[in-house]
Amino acid sequence: MASYSSAQRIAAEFLGTALLLATVIGSGIMGAKLSGGNDALALLGNTLPTGAILIVLITMLAPVSGAHFNPAVSGVFWLRGELNSRMAAAYMLAQLCGGLAGVLVAHGMFDLPLLQMSSKMRTGSGQWLAEGVATFGLILTILGPLVARPKAVAVNVGLYITAAYWFTASTSFANPAVTAARAFSDTFTGIRSDDVVPFVVAQLIGAVVALGVAAWLFRTGGAIQTAPAEGPSGSDDE
Repeated sequence: MASYSSAQRIAAEFLGTALLLATVIGSGIMGAKLSGGNDALALLGNTLPTGAILIVLITMLAPVSGAHFNPAVSGVFWLRGELNSRMAAAYMLAQLCGGLAGVLVAHGMFDLPLLQMSSKMRTGSGQWLAEGVATFGLILTILGPLVARPKAVAVNVGLYITAAYWFTASTSFANPAVTAARAFSDTFTGIRSDDVVPFVVAQLIGAVVALGVAAWLFRTGGAIQTAPAEGPSGSDDE
């Protein structure tokens, strides 16, 4: 990523997160409209576009910023020493702002009030555990392929999130920026603001545990493998 400026990298994180949230919220609205009250069909209509857009966005923007779109991912690469504190903070701010922008765009496309507060309750130990598991799996899905097949990360992340929508009780937010942004949408994919903090805490715990597991699991020859430039990473090589 040496050929990209800090401004370009931050803009890529903002744009990617915005497009991700526009997809999550928009497909949720469309799925709910077309499903005739069948929540399983609505969830399927929400799942497939989300997995697909992740593959597209990571493929497109990984060479620029690493395609994190997720403060938990940026935090992991900061802890690995591959993203400095200044850029990590800038990435996270861009992700949070981009997430909110994506929500507003989705609402605008469906002629809904732009700014809303979700009333959808998502709470309880099962959902908190689900968010920890979802984020744990996501981080391993990113760090594992970076050892041998970095170009596979985009597809792996898209497929993992597609699966996690269905095997987790929380439908796999696995992203603090996504969680915060979805609090501002009183639609199918929303989350009540009171439930945001426990979700984020569970996500951060899952991410840290995954980092520790990856540091051992993917260690070869006494050294932890690092991420090549073409995969999602946070290398400060400017």
